[in-house]
Amino acid sequence: MELYTAIKARRSIRQYKPDMVPREVISRILEMATWAPSGLNWQQWEFMVISGPKKDELARSYGRIVEFGMPPEGKRTPQQEGFLQWARTLGGAPVAIVALTRAHGQPSIRKMNLESVAAAFTHLLLAATNEGLGTCWMTGPLNNEAELRKILDIPADKEIVAITPLGYPAESPEAAPRKSLDEIVTWIGFEE
Repeated sequence: MELYTAIKARRSIRQYKPDMVPREVISRILEMATWAPSGLNWQQWEFMVISGPKKDELARSYGRIVEFGMPPEGKRTPQQEGFLQWARTLGGAPVAIVALTRAHGQPSIRKMNLESVAAAFTHLLLAATNEGLGTCWMTGPLNNEAELRKILDIPADKEIVAITPLGYPAESPEAAPRKSLDEIVTWIGFEE
């Protein structure tokens, strides 16, 4: 798939087929992630690839934090119920990937580490799209980070950056509207 096509084809997928993604395909996607730019070329990313019972625990943990912020059962909208089901199962995805970096107390280095992993995570999402797979960049599970760390045995010297389910899409959502360049770009030093 051509790069611009992959960029425009990528979607946040919330419904997946149960088919397992072959390990060699996941490895190919992760290798593409490692080609991202990184501050000082530290390549400060690490990835946990999770399936089976641990992935299910991760999903249930996310479901609990989502449910905590919702009205009680019976008073939820269909959209809220749908989102809760998505959270509790990660949409049925057979795999989840957690991106980590080294924790750092110096704000500028911490920011550099987070930005570097975010770049790698973007590469991961695009590589997955290229392989015909779906993803969804998630930070919501981090609202229950203590439990997530316990489930996945993540040490204190690692910072969780983002999570994505990974699997074959069972839906084809439309692209969300994008802002125009006039709304988001300031040109400095260019003639009209």
